[in-house]
Amino acid sequence: MTSVTDDLPLAAEFPKATIEDWRKLVDGVLKGAPFEKLVGKTYDGLKIEPLYPRAKGVAPVAGRPLAAPWQIMQRIDHPDAAAANAQALTDLENGATGLALVFAGGSGAHGFGLEPSADAVAKVLKDIHLDAGIGLELQIGPQSRMAAIHVAEYVKSAGLDPAACNIRFGLDPLAAGAVWGHSPYTWEEIVPAVAGAIKGLAALGFKGPFVSADGRVIHDAGGSEVQELAFLLACGVAYLRAIEGAGIALEQAQGMVYARLSADADQFLTMAKFRALRLLWERIETACGLTPKPLFIAADTAWRMLTQRDPYVNMLRATIATFAAGLAGANAITVLPHTLALGLPDPFARRVARNTQLLLLEESNLAKVSDPAAGAGGIETLTAQLCDAAWALFQESEKAGGAFAALQQGLFQGKVAATRKARDANIAKRRDVLTGASEFPNLHESATVVLKATPIALPPYGEQKYKFEALPPIRLAEPFEALRDKSDAALKALGARPKVFLANLGTPADFTARATFAKSFFEAGGIQAVDSEGFADPAKLAAAIKASGVALACLCSSDKVYAEHAEAAAKALQSAGSRHIYLAGRPTDTEAALRAAGVTGFVFAGGDALATLQDAYRRMEQA
Repeated sequence: MTSVTDDLPLAAEFPKATIEDWRKLVDGVLKGAPFEKLVGKTYDGLKIEPLYPRAKGVAPVAGRPLAAPWQIMQRIDHPDAAAANAQALTDLENGATGLALVFAGGSGAHGFGLEPSADAVAKVLKDIHLDAGIGLELQIGPQSRMAAIHVAEYVKSAGLDPAACNIRFGLDPLAAGAVWGHSPYTWEEIVPAVAGAIKGLAALGFKGPFVSADGRVIHDAGGSEVQELAFLLACGVAYLRAIEGAGIALEQAQGMVYARLSADADQFLTMAKFRALRLLWERIETACGLTPKPLFIAADTAWRMLTQRDPYVNMLRATIATFAAGLAGANAITVLPHTLALGLPDPFARRVARNTQLLLLEESNLAKVSDPAAGAGGIETLTAQLCDAAWALFQESEKAGGAFAALQQGLFQGKVAATRKARDANIAKRRDVLTGASEFPNLHESATVVLKATPIALPPYGEQKYKFEALPPIRLAEPFEALRDKSDAALKALGARPKVFLANLGTPADFTARATFAKSFFEAGGIQAVDSEGFADPAKLAAAIKASGVALACLCSSDKVYAEHAEAAAKALQSAGSRHIYLAGRPTDTEAALRAAGVTGFVFAGGDALATLQDAYRRMEQA
């Protein structure tokens, strides 16, 4: 996605380029194919054109103060309080400017988290100077909601000035209910509890913010950008109403709510999403009769994009996500360590997560320019589209009775499920690429080190009085990782992985491209590819696969060679005992003849790779 500019002084001597000129060149390359082939679509159906003119008459979207860096947040989630404290001190000594205290059972805990007791909180915060400008964010769940009170009590017992402590308390019962799928209380019962906690914390002198509107819930569950924004708006407005209903003026309530968003590796969509949230919240403030103030937005790099396989690629994903969130004005960013999907990150993974932000801030100077996307045609258009679509969905939730009622009616869950279904289909077909998992797998990667720790045991989350469909967090790579787990289990039990024999036909020029594709295809599911030389003689091919002892085979070559030799090769493989024979390429008008010769499946770009690989395992298990 690029932008056409109008002012190029270095090119002044050349004829001015126009979109019409560009279209003529593109039409020549397309050779009659429709231009729509170049137009992408988001999961919300928003169009992404290949070229945009400069957006005129736009202003930068106000976010952080001019040239101010975002807070470099570091997750503190070790179940052992003393170990967590040591991690926190190391992080602060080495560049972190904030700590995200992730308590067990919280929406972003992902299996671990701090013990939510007063004693544990005191141990975790020992020797940390909370009144020295350190940002502190609490990520709490229903069983750890008292952690906010324990933190406040610790500040008081330590003799610190609450007004000098930069603490975001993270109260968010709506996110908890959405993730867990039930609530022991009605919204009418929740409101006074939340409002009372806010009033109590404010009375102690804390400046807040106190409640978070958390869009990560939708993102983690596989939802879209529009759904994430609309859910966040619905929650934010619900909290504003609750605070105002407790007798707190809206002007004061305005600073008591902050937002959380996920940042993922789709750079332009992430930037547009963060910018759109600021514009949408400004619209809400205006509708409330308030003078708009920049909303505090905390960003987490996305949980759902993490992979267990080839986890070092997660570093690249997190870098792009941090880059996008930082340029789009996030006030605080937490980078999920690259090994988090495997377990509790070790010091190296934590250092990489921290340094990802330090490098972007100190060496790339990303914070020096405010909203560099302002005026960029593509991002401005995406921002406006997200605003319109998210506002419409937010209004839909308001008509349903607000965020809690919308969850009870399944409004958000139904839309997330539809998006998740479409997303799963694209992942299965490898249209959405997960490098290291669904594409470019490495069956020989070394084991990744994570810390050994026992998660905190928490009591059940109250009586399930008010049930609705849950929105649990997922990772997109899980289906492919399940196949890799099967492969690892076979290696451990039998000393060898499942294998597929690449039956290459002709010369390397004929088969290399498709053999390379087939290798990546099968190894994405943990089925190791056994390469071979090119064959022209069916008898030699049959002898080679017999010698290999491999039951699955995949013919690899060019369409021209297939036309001449594929049928004979398939018959030779079948006679040699191959129980299942694939052909690397799309089915053509020769499909019937090939199947009659023994070919039982085709592997090609755009096909359902996941279903094919799952079927291959079933066939191997039946043998």
